[in-house]
Amino acid sequence: MKRARGFTLIELLVAMFIAAIMFALGYGAIRQALTTHESLKEQQEHLLELQNAVRLLEQDFVQLAPRPVRQAVGNEPAQPALAGGVTSTQSSLSAGVSSAPLPIVALTRNGWANPAGLQRTGLQRVAYYLENGTLRRENWNVLDPTLASTTTRRDLLTHVKSVTIRYLDVNRAWQDQWPPATNAVLIGQSQELSLRQRPLAVEITLDTEDWGKVVRIVEIAG
Repeated sequence: MKRARGFTLIELLVAMFIAAIMFALGYGAIRQALTTHESLKEQQEHLLELQNAVRLLEQDFVQLAPRPVRQAVGNEPAQPALAGGVTSTQSSLSAGVSSAPLPIVALTRNGWANPAGLQRTGLQRVAYYLENGTLRRENWNVLDPTLASTTTRRDLLTHVKSVTIRYLDVNRAWQDQWPPATNAVLIGQSQELSLRQRPLAVEITLDTEDWGKVVRIVEIAG
């Protein structure tokens, strides 16, 4: 009778080698799939952040109200309804101190929701800041703030290189700051009217690390 023949050592080694290759290929494919999934999830989160940031910017500018606000301290001139490209003096509204970071833009807007029915106006003062690559929105708890007034802060968008806002005046010319530095469009107007002046439109440019430059033009009603 012939003896039952088993596998030789070489055959076992070859089988184990082939199995190891198959496992390595499978692990690599699974790891690549997981990496791709995480990358796509991160990109989706960044895209959602971008969409929400643009939506809030658009809503604030669309609901821009011609309502100046007073300074937090002293008898300085009131803050204009829209202050873009503001100086350090104008930025004292943000915290009442000159060392506070400068806002990209500060404005008064309509449509402040009041579900609790509080005794307050529907107008709201908001400002946007860019610090360490993060675009942040702040709103005050009162329309005319004092030194004791606090703000609600919300980080909108990360990985931001720069934020640029331009303003279209009544002469159909784009201005880098508002009110315009030359005040050419305000000749013949009182100071109160100058503080209430609004552009015809704004151009918002977000330069991001993930999506490059995103440009949005928003028309201002009224």
